[in-house]
Amino acid sequence: MRILVTGGAGFIGANFVRYWLERHRSDHVVVYDLLTYAADRRSIDDLDVRLVEGDIADGELAARTLTEEEIDAVVNFAAESHNSLAVVDPGRFFRANVLGTQTLLEAARRVGVGRFHHVSTCEVYGDLPLDSDEAFTEESPYRPRTPYNASKAGADHAVRAYFETYGLPVTITNCANNYGPYQFPEKVIPLFTTNALDDEPLPMYASTEHRREWLHVGDHCRAIDLVLHEGRPGETYNVGSRFEASIEELADRILAVLRKPASLKSIVPDRPGHDRRYLLDASKIERELGWRPERDFGSCLEETVRWYADNRAWWEPLKRRAPVVETAWR
Repeated sequence: MRILVTGGAGFIGANFVRYWLERHRSDHVVVYDLLTYAADRRSIDDLDVRLVEGDIADGELAARTLTEEEIDAVVNFAAESHNSLAVVDPGRFFRANVLGTQTLLEAARRVGVGRFHHVSTCEVYGDLPLDSDEAFTEESPYRPRTPYNASKAGADHAVRAYFETYGLPVTITNCANNYGPYQFPEKVIPLFTTNALDDEPLPMYASTEHRREWLHVGDHCRAIDLVLHEGRPGETYNVGSRFEASIEELADRILAVLRKPASLKSIVPDRPGHDRRYLLDASKIERELGWRPERDFGSCLEETVRWYADNRAWWEPLKRRAPVVETAWR
């Protein structure tokens, strides 16, 4: 297979490229990435891939790359993804996530790509009450509450429209919060880890009981692989672990791994539109494709924290790139 991975120098994209090359050694992989602040070419520098520096909203470059590289399948990770940044610069998210995805879809349609897989998020469904046992299914209505969530929802609708209107063979996965190596240190697990390593405060939103479902990036990559090879065109698959943890529980676990004091925990004002809880019902992908999460959260979180501790040279320069301060809401 000849595969184009957009956003392949970002967190999940880079992990996916590594996963793919390890399991599909004869495949040809092209990374297409704008290399914004949250991407880093060092995450894939040691891999045998071609890197095209470009915007998915550049239809001419996208179509030319698809044609010249004779691409069979596109996996679209490219997105602005930081909720806090979306609060202060929402237009950036709608340009990248909605218009960028539509432009890439159009390029794929015109070139005749055989499969277009779009990576989305649980956040398009809105949030759930903390005292509920509900979970989002693929049939749950879209109720995004933030500019980031809304921009991802708009992208999902564009992907479905290209299947229904033009017959472009698409699939979508909506995933839980990912964690693992190579994640930009604005997201909560690498942020807490790198701050703790430097004995700096861990900024916890005031609603410390809010919970997220946590999925190891390796399990996510394996799910996308299955969907690409065996998923039904036009279908959406939720990818979740069923493991939930609050922000304070994350902070406590990370501090325990690093043997740092609880006094590093610090309360900051909630971000506007801060969702309470997400949980995905992944029974469809389990039933149809036989996927199951294999990674244990406790051991894999410790492994992830150790990775950041051992790779200071990777993350330390990135801390200066963070485009928004989490305490700004005050």
